[in-house]
Amino acid sequence: MKPIRPVILSGGSGTRLWPTSRAHHPKQFMALTSERTMIQETALRVNDADLFLPPIVVCNEEHRFTVASELQAAGVDLEVEMLEPVGRNTAPAIAAAAALCAAHSRDELMLVLPADHHIARPDLFLDVIATGARLAEKGKLVTFGIVPDAPETGYGYIRSGVPVEAGAREIDAFVEKPDAQTAQSYLDQGDCFWNSGIFLFRADRIISELEAHAPEIWRQAAMSVSHCHRDMDFLRLDKEAFEACPSSSIDHAVMEHTADAVVVPADIGWSDVGSWTALWDIGDKDAHGNVLTGDVMVQDTEDTFVRAEGRLVATVGVKDLVVVETSDAVLVAHRDLVHDVKAIVGRLKTEGRGEQETHSRVYRPWGFYESLAIDARHQVKHLMIKPGASISLQLHHHRAEHWVVVGGTAKVTLGDDTLLVAENESVYIPVGEKHRLENPGKMPLSIIEVQSGSYFGEDDIVRFDDVYGRVPALKAVE
Repeated sequence: MKPIRPVILSGGSGTRLWPTSRAHHPKQFMALTSERTMIQETALRVNDADLFLPPIVVCNEEHRFTVASELQAAGVDLEVEMLEPVGRNTAPAIAAAAALCAAHSRDELMLVLPADHHIARPDLFLDVIATGARLAEKGKLVTFGIVPDAPETGYGYIRSGVPVEAGAREIDAFVEKPDAQTAQSYLDQGDCFWNSGIFLFRADRIISELEAHAPEIWRQAAMSVSHCHRDMDFLRLDKEAFEACPSSSIDHAVMEHTADAVVVPADIGWSDVGSWTALWDIGDKDAHGNVLTGDVMVQDTEDTFVRAEGRLVATVGVKDLVVVETSDAVLVAHRDLVHDVKAIVGRLKTEGRGEQETHSRVYRPWGFYESLAIDARHQVKHLMIKPGASISLQLHHHRAEHWVVVGGTAKVTLGDDTLLVAENESVYIPVGEKHRLENPGKMPLSIIEVQSGSYFGEDDIVRFDDVYGRVPALKAVE
């Protein structure tokens, strides 16, 4: 079997896992099912050099440095990180990746994987991928149908047809999420599978099917690749061409129309981790059916999911709940109603509240910052600068800053001067003074930043130079 090119799709926002998952730091960057983040688990699942080529990751502009950092930390070498200028669903993303794969080899095998799924049986996963690869080499468009163990209403289904070789089956239909009665009938029939969103095909075959069934998607996606440009380790798709792609899933664009689609049944312990109840389903339960993460204390509590990310969370006399605590929000919901969390996220967005978009800890390519306290005339932040990293050379019109080093040594540019600031030392940056903070050491640099002034918005940053290629001399996010 020839090596397979993983294509990891990392464009989801994970709104149903709010408040842990946010638009700027969604669930694929969270450690939800192990000590590793979801995208790390996905990449490591296909990190065998004998079976797989280096992966292509498709993500958006906002997440590019987070993806790079996560996979570097996991020891995964990428082929490239492909940046979508806008979200256009899975068909345009896969089309663009196919164009890139075909540039390597027209018959390169592509394994399309969402970045945020859980697979409890990775060995069986590799077995079904091998089965799918043999079919894909012969020109089939393969998807993997999860053998259902419950009448799940939160997943789409694949209704299978007659058997073909290697245990695969023809596809009769892709079915949208059913009601409970219909889902039970699918389970009873035994020929319906959960739609995993995992696909395997040759690059030339998916391209020919896109040309036949979704020609405008293929035309614009291919143009976005031919007109792309490199930016450090990133491949930026052409914005005008990609924006012109019709938005569609690969199911609707191709798989429902092609005569060559097959489904390989997969009993691999799969979950899309699409809700807090899904995490309760797959989690390790105590004697009372509770799944507890973090500093949690329970009394007379049953069949409940509790996740504490910062503070002690205690429950007394409750059952069938989901309780999730973060630094700036707490969710309490009945387990049967957690899919409605997305309605709360919608309300937060409508009301212009930041809790749907970012955490109090905000990740940047150089590290992170988190707000500790704020009022009308001051704000206190904690900054962590990675070894060898630096913020941009910048100034502020409306605030002064006082940096106190609490861990490591800082290299500070202040006007025309450069100075080293050691632990327990500090430096003052007046309003309007150009400045830059760097970490010249081999350990993380921790800074307490005290801002004083009339305005603390992130748009009060004028950038003059930036090692990460962010636009200079424009007001932007720090």
